[in-house]
Amino acid sequence: MGTPAFSLPTLYKLHESEHKVQLVVTQPDRPKGRGRESTPPPVKQFALEKKIPILQPKKCTSPDIVKSLDKLNTDVFVVVAFGQILDKNLLELPSHFCINLHSSLLPKYRGAAPINWALINGETETGITTMKMDIGLDTGDILLSDKVPINCEDDAQSLHDTLALKGSNLVLETLNQLDCGSLKAVPQNADQASYAPKLKKEDGLIEWNQPAIKIHNLVRGLTPWPGAFSFLESKRFKICKTEI
Repeated sequence: MGTPAFSLPTLYKLHESEHKVQLVVTQPDRPKGRGRESTPPPVKQFALEKKIPILQPKKCTSPDIVKSLDKLNTDVFVVVAFGQILDKNLLELPSHFCINLHSSLLPKYRGAAPINWALINGETETGITTMKMDIGLDTGDILLSDKVPINCEDDAQSLHDTLALKGSNLVLETLNQLDCGSLKAVPQNADQASYAPKLKKEDGLIEWNQPAIKIHNLVRGLTPWPGAFSFLESKRFKICKTEI
């Protein structure tokens, strides 16, 4: 289960591995660009090329979708940036469990935008985590994790790409350890949890009374989307890169 470009390295690795990808579940096609043409998500495009069966539910928790997935008798659901919330009925379908790849070192930066907030907050290290999904928001037991240094030149796009590649290897290692019986699940320490809420366009407005390093990190964390911006003589302009 996955939708954007972040999911692609994992799907590619799984497709090339000894593990069988029975089905790709992804979001419906969306209108994009100035012409607002209906565009398939990156994961669907890959699945079409590789002739992997595809399911694009508007709501993955609807009874007919749950019934279709139940018929697969799947061992594991792998969820990477899918974009829909799985309920208890879905989480209980696989014979093992559902594995989610999250782009932070859980329990830090639970939520929708961990890459962005790690940069905005000036972190020098982040990472990637596979977890056993439960009904909470990124609260499931940790399976494996891998630390990743944040380069001073990183922005949200470059860090996204690094973590997507690292994450694909971690998912494969998680499945391999599950196969051989060595995989251990460790509960998260809720006292150490922090949150990375979904970003809005208005979050990019620069407050020039802030220290230079905070503005610099804001620009890094919001590039390329939603983008840091300011106004000059009533004209809005976007700032893509800064130096200190």
